[in-house]
Amino acid sequence: MNQLAPLPDHRNVHKPWWEELWRRHEHITTPLRARGLPCDIEFGLSAYLVRVTLPDDSYLIISPPQEPASARPTGDPEGWLVTREDPDDQSLVEILYDSTPADTPSARRRPEARHGGNAQPLIETVEHRLTQLSLLPKWPASSPPALYARAASGSPDPAPLYPYGDTLRDLTDRLNAASHSGAASLLHQILEPTDGLLVQLGEFFEAAGEKAKEAEEDDGFELSYDLADAAAEIRNLGEALHEAEERMRALNPIPPAPHRPPSPECSPSLPPPAPPTTPPRRSR
Repeated sequence: MNQLAPLPDHRNVHKPWWEELWRRHEHITTPLRARGLPCDIEFGLSAYLVRVTLPDDSYLIISPPQEPASARPTGDPEGWLVTREDPDDQSLVEILYDSTPADTPSARRRPEARHGGNAQPLIETVEHRLTQLSLLPKWPASSPPALYARAASGSPDPAPLYPYGDTLRDLTDRLNAASHSGAASLLHQILEPTDGLLVQLGEFFEAAGEKAKEAEEDDGFELSYDLADAAAEIRNLGEALHEAEERMRALNPIPPAPHRPPSPECSPSLPPPAPPTTPPRRSR
């Protein structure tokens, strides 16, 4: 597993409300931190957003809809907007990605709008653009698993024996480390009724059954029936769990952030003090 860029260094990092915010954005922050990019969570105009520091001191803002604010749970909006900005160059405002809903039905939408709140294409787009700009850090990785390690003799890396199982194992590891919102997003990848993993697994067993029929033998037909039954059971499982994603997402709602006074550099200017009132002189 790759090393991760360090956590932010401020006083809120270990507060329960901030830790919950961080968990709800791990599907965004973890892949970027794995590429050496420091991330933080900040409050924008009306919702929390991810701020990513880049090697040239510019930064990315990964934000849900702000005006109007997203009605969906924190960390799981209906779309994301990614912009690159530079504190020393106010003219630099580059939109890298925009899957947020259009303001009006007739408004032109970017191609990535079809991805909605899916974080994976967002991460891929950010990596591609930062690679073009030479702004993706060269980040050290820890020792790979033994299965993928290069032999001491210098022979090529062996191919994984069970790559599809390894992929699912990695998905399980990600779920174990995810927030409830992140776990819901992973469940979506499994249970989505058209392109999800479970429905595709049903298609696989159905295709395997058709392949068994090609043998035109009694055992081939019997095997095809068994495989067709397995495909049906998988589809039934998907239907039985069709509410699992939303039920997972509804767990542990985020607590409101505590009110904190503005920092000195952001404190509003106070009106000048009223001049002292001189008491009237007493007549002699």
